[in-house]
Amino acid sequence: MTFPRLKFQTVEEYLAFEDASLEKHEYYQGEIFAMAGASFSHNQIVGNTLVDIGQHLRNKSCQVFPSDLKVQVEANSLFTYPDITILCDKPSFIENRTDAITNPTIIIEVLSPSTMDYDRAGKFILYRALPSLKEYILISSTEHRFEKFVRQGENWLLSEVRSPEEAVSIETIGFQITLSELYRNVDFANNIPEVSSRP
Repeated sequence: MTFPRLKFQTVEEYLAFEDASLEKHEYYQGEIFAMAGASFSHNQIVGNTLVDIGQHLRNKSCQVFPSDLKVQVEANSLFTYPDITILCDKPSFIENRTDAITNPTIIIEVLSPSTMDYDRAGKFILYRALPSLKEYILISSTEHRFEKFVRQGENWLLSEVRSPEEAVSIETIGFQITLSELYRNVDFANNIPEVSSRP
């Protein structure tokens, strides 16, 4: 099932629509897409990761943000809400707004069954147009799996960890932790079917 698309919207119309909405929506090239809800496990993993990275970055220059912060990719018009955004520079806001940045350093998405293909492929293509982006990280919500893409000039280097006892790292901020810690208290049986908001 997909949510109905609304008529073509300008960025200004989207932002006004979003300000008045009780739900979150993505924007891409004039179209607005409702964002799917997330399972209990998905939220546990996001929470664990936010806490661990937040503690690591305490009293450091980089900051970590939850999914209420919008990111705009100016090169292709995408507005979205990454599960976790890390910013290591002075925030670059869109004009007259303080709720959307254009210069994330690291983006982390926790994969759900309904969004994993989009996050891994189409969305990553759009994110790669961010000059500031240094690492893109995908964490599965249905199995122990951590995928990391690191910018290497014009290319992106992929590494993957699946063993719970193996360490995972975010190079840009010097963060390292075992995969099992990111999944602490997670029971994959708590996943529930989700409805995709993408076509």
